[in-house]
Amino acid sequence: MGGGGSALRVCADHRGGINWLSLSPDGQRLLTGSEDGTARLWSTADGQCCALLQGHESYVTFCQLEDEAAFTCSADCTIRRWDVLTGQCLQVYRGHTSIVNRILVANNQLFSSSYDRTARVWSVDKGQMSREFRGHRNCVLTLAYSAPWDLPSTPCAEEAAAGGLLVTGSTDGTAKVWQVASGCCHQTLRGHTGAVLCLVLDTPSHTAFTGSTDASIRAWDILSGEQLRVFREHQGSVICLELVNRLVYSGSADRTVKCWLADTGECVRTFTAHRRNVSALKYHAGTLFTGSGDACARAFDAQSGELRRVFRGHTFIINCIQVHGQVLYTASHDGALRLWDVRGLRGAPRPPPPTRSLSRLFSNKVGCAAAPLQPA
Repeated sequence: MGGGGSALRVCADHRGGINWLSLSPDGQRLLTGSEDGTARLWSTADGQCCALLQGHESYVTFCQLEDEAAFTCSADCTIRRWDVLTGQCLQVYRGHTSIVNRILVANNQLFSSSYDRTARVWSVDKGQMSREFRGHRNCVLTLAYSAPWDLPSTPCAEEAAAGGLLVTGSTDGTAKVWQVASGCCHQTLRGHTGAVLCLVLDTPSHTAFTGSTDASIRAWDILSGEQLRVFREHQGSVICLELVNRLVYSGSADRTVKCWLADTGECVRTFTAHRRNVSALKYHAGTLFTGSGDACARAFDAQSGELRRVFRGHTFIINCIQVHGQVLYTASHDGALRLWDVRGLRGAPRPPPPTRSLSRLFSNKVGCAAAPLQPA
């Protein structure tokens, strides 16, 4: 069994649960989006909050942080772009008619998915909708994008993929592949018997992996629409996916993570020890980090499956995790962002603890009516 990890810092400035956590490409900042309707920017250098982003009229569902701009989406049906230095709102994207679930910034375009059954693409700078993707029969949850230069240059593929391909997953049980340039549906990926909760895209092989409430993962050729293989061993909904080095990691409501060979669908490893559903995954430098509904984060040796460390301190489900340098960041529905020391996880002796506290610990400010979980 792994030992416990202690928090370097507890940041409890939010007054509602944190729904998402994004790390900037340069690793200098973090962005959190919360049930309190705000987002916050944090410095990875010292863990201090450096900007409060206020303006949404309902809770923030998701966020993405770029080096020069922050993007948030909300249950108020809008998306906002913010200046990361001043915290000023630079743009409001209006058009969705229900909760915006996810956003994705790529190739100077902003993609979004919503409960209004559509996905949309926007001009980042102008704030105008460029295209609407309509065809799902229910809520659109998840998004992935393949740029034109990642797609084959065969004549038939070139026309379809001139602006890249957008892949969407929906609670209607399907995933769809859209031609971004035309807005046309290129393929509908049918096979799941439950909602598609998550998807990851392997751009070199043009393969999408989708996870569903039907407890399966499916691999699809996004150009032809062919279902390539089905991964069946989970006993509950597949909640999150991570694709690393031709391995697919899946977190499930059955309290396990499984590791699969992407090319064959063979399950080669199962990570246990979670007491509730596995809600978040992140692979980093040979370590698989997980977040769970049991309010704990865990670090496993990705190759052996050995549990290396348990990070206890949150009181509700961990919704998102990020890793930068030697620090693990966990964001929870308890409203706290916690920073953890992850040195020594690869089997080397851990450095001795500091003789004084590395940073001030803040008390949790979030009041919740439900009784908190007891950490595992």
